[in-house]
Amino acid sequence: MTLEKTRELYDVESFRPFVMHLADGREIPVVHREFLASARSGRTVIVFRPDDSFNIVDLLLVTDLEVKGKNSSKSKKS
Repeated sequence: MTLEKTRELYDVESFRPFVMHLADGREIPVVHREFLASARSGRTVIVFRPDDSFNIVDLLLVTDLEVKGKNSSKSKKS
């Protein structure tokens, strides 16, 4: 389910930044669609950061996708 939801957030016409919450408690922000790359299998993504660092994420370890509301309120997709 997380793979499908990640694709939905990526493909939406008006992209909104979101945060990936991982099973180990880490939070990985996705600030722009150009900062996200997917493996052909779709199970693994690379999330680039503005400082050129990056995270390689197994989507099976993503517990939640958090999308910030337009007025700083939080809305979540699981």
